[in-house]
Amino acid sequence: MAGMARFLIRRTLRAIIVLAVVVTAVFFVFRMAPGDPARLVAGLGASEEAVAAVRAEMGLDRPLVSQYVSYVQGLFHMDLGRSVLYGKDIAAVIAEHVPRTLGLAAAALGLALLIGLPAGIASAVWPGSVIDQVAAAGTVALLSIPNFWLGLLLISLFAVQLHWLPAGGSGSAWALVLPAVAVAARLAAVFARTARSAMLDVLGQDYIRTAVAKGIASRRVVLRHGLRNALIPVVTVVGLQLGYLLGGSVVVETLFSYSGLGFLLINAVGVRDYAVVQALTLVYVAAFLAINLLVDLAYAAIDPRIQYQ
Repeated sequence: MAGMARFLIRRTLRAIIVLAVVVTAVFFVFRMAPGDPARLVAGLGASEEAVAAVRAEMGLDRPLVSQYVSYVQGLFHMDLGRSVLYGKDIAAVIAEHVPRTLGLAAAALGLALLIGLPAGIASAVWPGSVIDQVAAAGTVALLSIPNFWLGLLLISLFAVQLHWLPAGGSGSAWALVLPAVAVAARLAAVFARTARSAMLDVLGQDYIRTAVAKGIASRRVVLRHGLRNALIPVVTVVGLQLGYLLGGSVVVETLFSYSGLGFLLINAVGVRDYAVVQALTLVYVAAFLAINLLVDLAYAAIDPRIQYQ
């Protein structure tokens, strides 16, 4: 337990340093970008007085270092600032959009695991079979198609041609189907390939051959002895891809007008709503760090031989 406590403290301190570096970099990069966000917010036809008022409201009329200090002080008080785009606290704006992104990520991850893992395991158990060849062709096809292009194909077929599902929006469970499929397709291919490779490696081990020689049922050998030991590389990839789901779903959310964090980020960048962009960057980085920590902890749960010091 002492080793685990030291591990958690060390990882927490490292996460704080990473967050501080990222927050600082994003703050200064956006502040030094060309263009006047106050004029964008006020409108192209606004008077100089109106632009100056918006600039003062956003705090852009103060020295850069003063803005940075105020921003960091706000973070220590859990104050992410106020969105000039939505006219309310950013924490409230993010809280409105988080459930939709988490719902999309959960649906896409569940669908990808449901398709990818069985396909990868079956390919490893029967290498060279028709199942293996079909799975190999399917993974190549899914990895070759960008998710935004697949999203356009899904909209064209299921929304425009067949009228089965809505082409966009986020007001119902049906609106979640097409974005989830568009995001899950590539993930399923990645999971299938990873599971196949890991299972082939495990099924070639001596203890697997010993279990088969003892007359243990093939299904039990594969699921109990093989799959458990093949899970570590699979869990690693799932953790990495979960981070991709949070950050990489920006394009899909925009394509389907799905009002999640990615859609919010694109709108905030478009009007240079600095505070929202900075807050979302903080959320994404914190999510990545938390996912990586959970993946490391999952290793010890899967394989008791792994000890953290």
